[in-house]
Order: sequence, then C-alpha cells, then structure tokens
Amino acid sequence: MRSVNKVILIGNLTRDPEMKTTQNGQTITTFGLATNREWTSNDERKKSTEFHECVAWANLGEICNKFLRKGKLIYVEGYIKTRSWETEEGDKRFRTEIVVQDMIMLEKRSDGSVEAVPVKAETEEAPTETEEAPAEAEEAPAEENLF
Repeated sequence: MRSVNKVILIGNLTRDPEMKTTQNGQTITTFGLATNREWTSNDERKKSTEFHECVAWANLGEICNKFLRKGKLIYVEGYIKTRSWETEEGDKRFRTEIVVQDMIMLEKRSDGSVEAVPVKAETEEAPTETEEAPAEAEEAPAEENLF
C-alpha cells in the first residue's frame, strides 16, 4: 500500500531566513512560517495560529535566503520530517520540520486578493539520511504571534 507525506502551506515568514552549510558543503536554509485559521463557533469568531519550521536545501535554500524576509507571504510545498539529536547533557531532542521542495513568493493586492511573484524555484531532493543538518541549539526559540 502506498503512503503520502505531502504538505502545502501558505503563510507569513516569522523571521528572516538563516543559511548555513553542512560539513559536506551542502547549503541549508531555515525559516519559520505562520499559518492562520479562522472559524465561527456559537456565533463567536475564533482564530488560531500555527508555527512551522521550514528547511530548504541546495539551490532552493539559496533562493529563499536571497529573496525572503520576515513578514513575506509565501506558498511552500514539501514533506514532513522529524529528526532527533542528543544535547551535550545527554537529553534527546526532536524537531518536526517541513522540508521545502517548492516555494512561490506571493503578494497581497490592495483589493485583498493574492498574486504570485514571478520568482519560482524547485529544488533537488533533500540530502539522504546520512547527510546531517547542522545541530540545533538546546531549545528552539518560541515564535512570537505576529497576527
């Protein structure tokens, strides 16, 4: 039986992208993305914001680092990956990320509609399981609510 691991998100960057290089020379760019959800319950309007950690590799990572900035509205497509590492104190840490395979920058028009910006990039496959992402700090910083 086949399985599916596909993510499509449209949201705003919570911080500027940060580009690093792995020990093997592979480029990796990380950024936070906030998505909003609104609904009505008992005639009361409610909102919820989710924060996603995104990772773009190789050429797509370089493009993200060059063109994206905090607050920018983007479309990302990719898959979910959870990785783990051990801290210096021996504690096991986990982080679930969106590995970005496609990114399209979007702009809000004055009439409230959204338009794609003509920069679109597709990437090569993410590194194999043996390629390690840079080790993370003790704890991932809490994202501030931008909305």
